[in-house]
Amino acid sequence: RLCPLAAGRPDTRKAAVKIYTRTGDKGETGLFDGTRVSKADPRVEAYGAVDETNALLGVAAVNTTDAELRGILHDLQRDLFAVGAQLADPKWGVKARKEKTRLTEGRVAELEALIDRAEAELPPLKRFILPGGSQVGAVLHLARTVCRRAERRMVALTATVAVAPLLLTYINRLSDLLFVLARLASRRDGCEEIPW
Repeated sequence: RLCPLAAGRPDTRKAAVKIYTRTGDKGETGLFDGTRVSKADPRVEAYGAVDETNALLGVAAVNTTDAELRGILHDLQRDLFAVGAQLADPKWGVKARKEKTRLTEGRVAELEALIDRAEAELPPLKRFILPGGSQVGAVLHLARTVCRRAERRMVALTATVAVAPLLLTYINRLSDLLFVLARLASRRDGCEEIPW
């Protein structure tokens, strides 16, 4: 079933994407440059964790009634597709071919501005808090932990291949933002923080 927002929307894709290809049935997947690697490859682990983070942001977005927060989450999801695309491209050629796969230092600065703006609405943090709060806040706390896993996978990947330093900076800043957004969502939903 299509979501109500998608109903009636014209299909702008040039060609349909086939969901199953059977090429991964033996535990391999293809990278953007055509290279075949194990689905347990460190590169696949890294962009897989980025994808998990993205999916959790989708859960938070569909469960919030806060239009501003939903817009922020959708923008972050687009960013994470760009991060995943770059991680899945050993030759980094996708950045040159597709504008939407690029991230800039300016985008990291935008995340920092979002953190500052959200913190201005929150009481100062003086001690650790239990992850939780509202439903959306709890999902964002979970997204933060998965984002940290993505960061660890990306750092591990740097031991064998080059990873653009900006991607590591972005994912580090994103996990900070997700923590603050988790607090903000819970506060806006009227939930008190529980100190540790």
